[in-house]
Amino acid sequence: MMGIANESCEDSRPLTETMENYRVRPSKEGKGKKLWKKVKYQLVEYHLLPGYLRDNEYILGHYRAEWPMKQTLLSIFTIHNETLNVWTHLIGFFLFLGLTIYTAMKVPKVVDLYSLKHFPDVLRKADLHKLGEELKTTFPSMNISSWHVVELLYNCLPERFSNGNFTDACVLRTVKEDLANIIAPLMVRPITRWPFFAFLGGAMFCLLASSTCHLLSCHSERLSYIMLRLDYAGIAALISTSFYPSVYYSFMCYPFFCNLYMGFITVLGIMTVLASLFPMFQTPQFRSIRALLFCGMGLSGIAPVLHKVILFWHQPEALRTTGYEILMGVLYSLGALVYATRIPERWMPGKFDIAGHSHQLFHVLVVAGAYTHYRAGLVYLNWRDLEGC
Repeated sequence: MMGIANESCEDSRPLTETMENYRVRPSKEGKGKKLWKKVKYQLVEYHLLPGYLRDNEYILGHYRAEWPMKQTLLSIFTIHNETLNVWTHLIGFFLFLGLTIYTAMKVPKVVDLYSLKHFPDVLRKADLHKLGEELKTTFPSMNISSWHVVELLYNCLPERFSNGNFTDACVLRTVKEDLANIIAPLMVRPITRWPFFAFLGGAMFCLLASSTCHLLSCHSERLSYIMLRLDYAGIAALISTSFYPSVYYSFMCYPFFCNLYMGFITVLGIMTVLASLFPMFQTPQFRSIRALLFCGMGLSGIAPVLHKVILFWHQPEALRTTGYEILMGVLYSLGALVYATRIPERWMPGKFDIAGHSHQLFHVLVVAGAYTHYRAGLVYLNWRDLEGC
């Protein structure tokens, strides 16, 4: 097999045709078929690849090329230069699937506390015993009964949680905020979650599309073309939807700016997907342009983040989410830089064929950046649930 790998071939010649030239023809037909079956699905070197699979000349070996679908699917469990590319994003997909289920289960029930005529119904739906136990744990010196819980709800919640101003009657003014943080998840109306779940959906689509692309692209030129288009669409979807929670929850009280920023990033994402449909976009010489285009999408989010900081500079939640978003941008940008420059394999060609090459590092940084943004989203939800506009 090593002898085969050291021979050269034309880019346009299928690998199976090249392998035919080295097919052994022993005297017995059965023995020849057995040897051909054993050799046919071996990993090959870069110079034996058909042109459409040649992307990174610094990864010299361990390639799959034009394998049948069955062998291609089963290769997810074997070692080759795409194994870690497949699994880094496949594991990331299941991570975000779990986070989505967890987040959906944590969404509080919608309760109308803004109309006093519905307030008794709210109290009947609330678990007053559980709430009383939580208050006893927080304030062990207090003897709290269910009636005390009702009284606290009427008199001790900050004004933003009630229809009228009852705070003057509260004897526990120093602990109003602590009580509010305990009671609010049961008693306030949560804001809409769709921007947050849109981001989670975009992240899962991107990760699964990328994993599938790296697994199946070696099957045929046509399937490789389709998978690459799907991969680019997933990247655009992740970047676009990443800004949905940030923009929506920052400017939910400013509809003009909310619609402006969300519309702009959505249109830019669609344009990027359309540009990705051109065949020349997937060629190696356009690698830097691909990276710059996706980086441009990420940089388009700077304006709404700065606008948010100016509007809410006095809010600790705004500063905290900005810190997460800066970290997310750094991780995405670093990943794009590593992908475009093909570091570290360009320094030692062939040494990082299996593990440690640029695309694998890019995948890890993408998952880390997406998880960072998930943490920011949780801060946004808590902030807006408690304060509204």
